[in-house]
Order: sequence, then structure tokens, then C-alpha cells
Amino acid sequence: MEADWEIEIGVDAPLIEARWPGFVDLAHHPEKARDLAETLQFQELAAALIRLNGSDSPVWTTKCDLWAAPDFDPDEMDAPHMKCLLAVACYIDLLPRDPALWLIPDNAVQWCKKLCARVRCLPLRSCRADLVVRGLVGNTDGCEVGVTTYLSACSVTEAEAQTRLASALAIFADAVAAEAAAAVSSKLQ
Repeated sequence: MEADWEIEIGVDAPLIEARWPGFVDLAHHPEKARDLAETLQFQELAAALIRLNGSDSPVWTTKCDLWAAPDFDPDEMDAPHMKCLLAVACYIDLLPRDPALWLIPDNAVQWCKKLCARVRCLPLRSCRADLVVRGLVGNTDGCEVGVTTYLSACSVTEAEAQTRLASALAIFADAVAAEAAAAVSSKLQ
């Protein structure tokens, strides 16, 4: 699976809003992910949100969306051009469960680098993960940054693209859990 990261912090850069109007607290009630408008049209997004907001997850989510992606580059998804006519995408804003995890932007960058390395090792073509470290506003318990994760997938049909996106979401949620387990393991040694 293709994966990359970047940092967008500055005066004109987009911000992640921690607790926006309409915010649903999935960190304390992950099961409510099944009731979000975005997940009603794509239940696989609900499964990923439930996993990312689970009590054993190092992150929680504050916002997500899903859309058909009209402009995409098959090369960026390691996709064969003839088999990549349609794309679907989603984003999920992630915040650390422990604010100390990303207390400074460099910590979030290091986390993104490790996660991208883990995801790149997994064999899934025609999809991509992009992690963007961004400034954070709202009740953030001292944390100044969050990570917007964009996941996209393409194929010949919308149904096939959605199947690939579902796989990408599962792989991403698994990678977040594996990275958390690796961090705990290294602290114990």
C-alpha cells in the first residue's frame, strides 16, 4: 500500500477542530460510529472508526468524510492505469488519547513516519494513505497538533474501489494498533 506523510502548520494551513458543532464522542462511545451519516453509506468506515476509537487505541477520531474522488493519479496508488477508472476516498481526523504522545509537532511527525513505514510493507495495490500533521483547535488538553489521514482507492468500478478502500481502512486501523503495541513493547524492554 502506498503511504506518505507531510506537515501543514502555518498561518493559512487548515486546522483540525477537536470538538466541532455536531461532534460525536466516539472515544467514549465507539459503537455510535454506525450511526454517522458517512458510515451509513459505507459501513466499512464505521468498522475502522470503532477500532480507531477503541480503548486500546492510542488515538481517537473527531471528524471523517467519504466521497467519490474525481481527480486522482493511478501512479500514486500503485495502480495499473487500465484498471483504475474510478476512485473513492475518505479522511479521518486523529487526535492522541494521551496528549503527551504528540505534545510537540515532531512527535506527531515521527509517529506518522513509523505508521507510513508499517503500511508500505503491506501488499495492497490501487490504494494510498496520506497522513498530514495539522494544527489543532478546541479542547485539546494541551496538545497542539492532530493528524488528518486521507485514504483513497481506485478500480474499474465503484464497487471494486469501495472494496479496496475497505481493505485500506482495515489495514490502516491494524497498523495503528500494531504501532501502539510496538510502542508499549519498547517501553517494557
